[in-house]
Amino acid sequence: MKMQRIFTLLISFMLWQSAFAATKVDAPPVPAEMRSTSFTVTVNGHPVDVAHAATNYDFVSFDANGPVEVSITASDPNFWSKGVDVEPWRLGMRPERNGATIRFKLDGPVKLSIGQPGEFLNQAKMLFLFYGRLTHAPQESGVRIIPAGVHHESLNPKSGDTIYFEPGAYLFGSLNLWQVHDVKVMGRGVIVYEGQQDPSSDEGWMRKPDWRCITSYQSRNVEVDGLTCVIRSRTWSIQMTESDNFTYNDLRVIGGNPANANQDGMDFLGTGNSVVRDSFLRASDDVIAVLGNWDGYDEASMRRFGHDVNNIIIEDSQLSTSISNIVRAGWPKKSYKLHNLTVRNSDILHGGIGACGQDFAVLGFWGAQGSYGEHTGLHFQNLFLDNWYSLAQIEQEKPYLSDIEFRNIWMLGQPQLVPSTLKGDVSGVKFANIKLGQKRLTSESELPVVVGDGAAHPEFVPATEPEASFTIDTPFIEPFKDLHFVAALAKDAQYHWYFGDGTEAEGRKVHHRFPDAEGTERDGKNGAGRFRVLLHVTSGAHQEDWAVKSVVVVKDWHPAATNPLQLDGGLLWKLYPQSWSSLPNLDDARAQYEGPSAGLTVNAQGFTRYAVRWEGYLEVPADGGYNFALMARDGARLFIDNMPVAETGVPFAQVCGAVGNAVRFNQSALGLRAGPHRLRIEWLRAESDSLPRLLWEGPGIPLSDVPQAAYKHQHVDGLSR
Repeated sequence: MKMQRIFTLLISFMLWQSAFAATKVDAPPVPAEMRSTSFTVTVNGHPVDVAHAATNYDFVSFDANGPVEVSITASDPNFWSKGVDVEPWRLGMRPERNGATIRFKLDGPVKLSIGQPGEFLNQAKMLFLFYGRLTHAPQESGVRIIPAGVHHESLNPKSGDTIYFEPGAYLFGSLNLWQVHDVKVMGRGVIVYEGQQDPSSDEGWMRKPDWRCITSYQSRNVEVDGLTCVIRSRTWSIQMTESDNFTYNDLRVIGGNPANANQDGMDFLGTGNSVVRDSFLRASDDVIAVLGNWDGYDEASMRRFGHDVNNIIIEDSQLSTSISNIVRAGWPKKSYKLHNLTVRNSDILHGGIGACGQDFAVLGFWGAQGSYGEHTGLHFQNLFLDNWYSLAQIEQEKPYLSDIEFRNIWMLGQPQLVPSTLKGDVSGVKFANIKLGQKRLTSESELPVVVGDGAAHPEFVPATEPEASFTIDTPFIEPFKDLHFVAALAKDAQYHWYFGDGTEAEGRKVHHRFPDAEGTERDGKNGAGRFRVLLHVTSGAHQEDWAVKSVVVVKDWHPAATNPLQLDGGLLWKLYPQSWSSLPNLDDARAQYEGPSAGLTVNAQGFTRYAVRWEGYLEVPADGGYNFALMARDGARLFIDNMPVAETGVPFAQVCGAVGNAVRFNQSALGLRAGPHRLRIEWLRAESDSLPRLLWEGPGIPLSDVPQAAYKHQHVDGLSR
């Protein structure tokens, strides 16, 4: 059997090598003024230029007709030392890593975001990779060709025009679609917009030519296919006003500005019957904005009734932002009608954290402060949530907002960081197959969602088959140990596994061995790593479901404390009253008050700015790999057995007058033996009035808050609650 496996692997390797040799790769050079030195990339061993987009973002683009092997070397030799995050997570990718170089294979076209785990806000260093299909120039006469090379101009096509960008064409300017119809713009070109907008205020909304990458006004029947938009100014990326019947295929939008604001991805203003398909949108504000008009911030402009927005579809795409919502609809004082908006079969790579009037969400609908609208038919289907904040923040004052559906929403790595909300004249909201890991969320408290101000309670629709879930035959998972994975039986179903280590399998019952304890993102520390195992179940009726589980592979086990003295329930806290902008090293500070608490609570003695240290023990119920997740607004740290386990990011301020900081999230894994383990949690209260949360998952424990019963502390005479 061993020789047969070696022979099979050898044959597979030879077939891969043969396929690589037969693959044609087209990667035109990047002009010197766009070239980046942050990364060096090869595809099938051949160098491919990397382009600098905006802020800290780079991108690499190539077309091919078969499998490729990609190598990426960071100029910073330690760049990957914190781990490697390749999204979308549903692809189950994990590169090989060797120092500053990572390698992975791709079977076909894909759009990827590559960076460090948890780093996706405006200052993050990120590389976007676009593998597309080989293209050919149109053969019909009358096509305007934009040749490879650098061009400094804007395009102003006339009705009936077709424009083709050759691969390697870089145009510094804008595409203006001004009162035209039946226009096609296609190819593999890049439009780089570097406008003169005020970096400290919002001028990006202005409707005028040469004001963003693509501007459309009163145009119809337009197709844009294969282009890349790079936006370096504080302006909206693509704006469509009073336009109709637009199709965007294979669009790549990368926006970034130091102010991290007012740089929407695509704005549909009184626009209808339009589709965005197979596209990648990275914004510094709302990724998709849907409104009736936007003509300024003065009172008359804000209250002017806008045009209807009808029949907008976003599908098969990757959506990412450094701040704000994935989809924004409604706005204070704005009045218009929205009917039939669909977002489906897409990946939410990065959702904005924090708030602007509302908390940010996959859907932010803010019909407040005198807004008016009859809105129906908002459908969100088959969405994968990687880094995200909340599902829905929905408010409508009058007359109504109805028929809103969230169906097949798969949370692949974390829960909601803040509750969803329904407020005002909102009805007909349905949640169907909303899943966190393997668990279907079937109530307002489980999601959670808060309902108020007259909104109707949502309906949690019973999910249809199949239901994806699986078990593993042992809680003790170590490298190279043979494991038996069993999926729940579903009628007429097929089962596809992604083990989070770069390997896949088919079948309801499979065996697998993890090769190391580094985890899917190669960020394992303290002797354990978290693998993101995905199961995709499809049925003969074209129904599908996904399940995900964090599987902790342990190399080094940490024993429980031996013979601790008498333990009481709860933790001991110490209070450090002082104003800090970020969580300090509390070893250098002096506590002024102390006491016991049942869990992560504290008697703040009336102070509003302070730090807290909780100490005690965590009672671990069984031997196994445990994943710990920490959530806090102003900053928090988790130590177990004196080892640093998790630390939330630096405070990230909310905007538009919203008070306090956003919730930050961080997680890591440990292999723990049953019994009490020393616990220390440090937390800062600076701008935000909410306590930290500690969650765990492990043998028989789904991702959930650590219960108070698991907290213990050494008995101390004279301290009482």
